[in-house]
Amino acid sequence: MSIKYTARHTNITPEIKKYCERRLKSLEKLLGYPIDADLILGVEKYRHRVEINVKAKGTTLNTEEETPDMFNSVVAAFDNIEKRVKKELGKLRKQKRRKSRGREVFPSLPLEEEEGQRRLIRSQDYSLKPMSIKEAIIQLETSKRQVFVFRKFDSEKWAVLYRRKDGNYGLVEPE
Repeated sequence: MSIKYTARHTNITPEIKKYCERRLKSLEKLLGYPIDADLILGVEKYRHRVEINVKAKGTTLNTEEETPDMFNSVVAAFDNIEKRVKKELGKLRKQKRRKSRGREVFPSLPLEEEEGQRRLIRSQDYSLKPMSIKEAIIQLETSKRQVFVFRKFDSEKWAVLYRRKDGNYGLVEPE
């Protein structure tokens, strides 16, 4: 978690800093992953203004609060942002419940592993970049793999290039 404080026409007291860190830790715990926070505290005449920007996992939450007291502004801003996070998390949970509400076509039975049953040991990632067959052959030669999956440059269709036992290459293309 990283916190960046900005004070405009005011000083940030240790109490406010401590309170902000405590609330941000609880927000991070609520979200479940690290956050970056920008806190901007400012005073304009009699108005104490707090702006909080929280960035977490590709999402940004912003809130602003303005009251006659700085600490009350900070508390109100954190209450607002926490309420928004809880609302969004509730929507996600509700969405997941809706998806799983459907009836099962096949009732789930305990799976028994058979002795001769095959299973996936490992998987590999392949390039999504379209390439020519020559480029795919070069990629296959430079790697120790036996198979290379790629997108053909001219048709954007997937193809599989593999090493044959005689040392040549085989190409599997969809129709």
